[in-house]
Amino acid sequence: MDLTTLRAVVAELGPQLVPSRFEKAQQPAGQRLQLGLRSLEGLHWLELSWLAEAPRLHGIAPPPRQGEGSTLALQLQHGLRGLALVTLSQHGWERIVELGFARRPGDPLERTLVLELMGRHSNLFLLDQDRVVVALARQVREQHSRQRPIGTGDPYQCPPALQGEPPSRAEPFARWQQRLTLQDLPLKQALLSSYQGVSPALVAQLVEPGLAAMPVAQLSAAQWQALHGRWLQWLQALDRQQFGFTATEAGGYCCWQPSAHAHAQAPAAGSLNSSLAGYYAAALDQRALVALQGQWLARLEQLQSREQAQLQQQQDLLQAGAQAEVLQAQADDLLCQAHRDPEAACQAQALYRRARRLRRSGAVIRERIALHEQRLDWFDASLTYLHQAEDLAGLESLLADLSAVLDADRGRPGRSARRAAAPQDQPQPLELPSPGGLRLQVGRNHRQNVWISLRQARRGDLWFHAQECPGSHVVLKASEGVPGDADLAAAAHLAAYFSRGRGNGRVPVVMVPTEDLQRISGAPAGTVRHSGGTVVWGIPTQAAALLAAAPSLGPEERP
Repeated sequence: MDLTTLRAVVAELGPQLVPSRFEKAQQPAGQRLQLGLRSLEGLHWLELSWLAEAPRLHGIAPPPRQGEGSTLALQLQHGLRGLALVTLSQHGWERIVELGFARRPGDPLERTLVLELMGRHSNLFLLDQDRVVVALARQVREQHSRQRPIGTGDPYQCPPALQGEPPSRAEPFARWQQRLTLQDLPLKQALLSSYQGVSPALVAQLVEPGLAAMPVAQLSAAQWQALHGRWLQWLQALDRQQFGFTATEAGGYCCWQPSAHAHAQAPAAGSLNSSLAGYYAAALDQRALVALQGQWLARLEQLQSREQAQLQQQQDLLQAGAQAEVLQAQADDLLCQAHRDPEAACQAQALYRRARRLRRSGAVIRERIALHEQRLDWFDASLTYLHQAEDLAGLESLLADLSAVLDADRGRPGRSARRAAAPQDQPQPLELPSPGGLRLQVGRNHRQNVWISLRQARRGDLWFHAQECPGSHVVLKASEGVPGDADLAAAAHLAAYFSRGRGNGRVPVVMVPTEDLQRISGAPAGTVRHSGGTVVWGIPTQAAALLAAAPSLGPEERP
């Protein structure tokens, strides 16, 4: 969150929150704080975060109740009780916001909440009336910062002064150009080092594509004039508070608007903060999604390698069991000698015993091999679900399923998966309408597969799965109506899309009535066998189009 965004947030929040009574503080995550403030219009919520990758301040929708017992939340709850927010300010070109609290408007400030949004140096401070630190998000020791170590009980000190000049609309064009061309730097670096309040995101909004990396000495006169005009538009937008949220093609956002578009694109009240809240929630969820995926992919691949080694060991034992006939023949030869001695008879009996043990162990080894193969199939399907997880909620549901199975059997999911403590909430598989209006259910993890294929399936329903390929179970609720060719094709396309064969042009898919499915005793959750079935072809790209066109069914639309 750069200076421009911060000013836009403060400009929108100020009229809504000043004055407002403090009601609640909670800390749902280690580097995130939420404040509840009540004004005449109702209860408003702020989110303040000093996370290094995304320090921010913005309004949010009413959050769930969590994190009330954290130390920082309790300190704020005690320090701000009975006080009202009377000032919300951001001064100069620093990314620092101060929230002033007093008994009532016009009274001296009793507490000040200071949020510094400065990357990895971001922090949150609660100050008393003498601006002494009462509480803070993280202590800053000398080994962390030699210039400004600060902790509880220390007087608050402002960060070191910014380098560069404060931008001004009154600065002449010639002096502005001269300042940027003092050193032969790329245009982006020149803007960042010459002026305060300029961020890489702002440079991308000011500079035409392809010019940011160009040395300033190579810019033409027309390019300088165009850049200066854009520069003045930005400063004018700050002065006149012409703000509004606009998503950019590069995946970011812009919060200021040129005066020519200020009236045509004026945002609705509260839209900027809500848009920022949605942007950061989606971005941080995606960040958490990638991190969790990486951790669990590494864990499952390690367990899969261990399972593969155990399978190979059992296969080697089975191959060694083929020597039973050789040992039998050797024993027969010893007993068939013309001149037998007692030692030869003992050797023959030992060979007979070894041959019998090998024969008896063959059946047990084959059972173990089948069990290891089932576990490897379970790992293959789990890795497919992990790779195809598209949102954090779906991934967390999958991880809860995997954790229950792995923890129940100490990393051996196939032996006693049924002993795993199943989560109490009802599975929520993906549901969407088929072209003919029938329900299509897609299991995105093992538990959802069991739910739709075995527990919720009714006579007449059809089950689809990519042939000899790990992937999701798909059930077409044909018990609710007569399916047409388009319905069957849609189910096949979905089974192909939610399988490891997603990147192929066509994928063979098995279609089986659900009453022909059987659970395999002792096999991992979601593993079924079937007899017969029809092979149809699924096209993954057709499923992608179907998912984009047909929204998933909500709970009120499900029977």
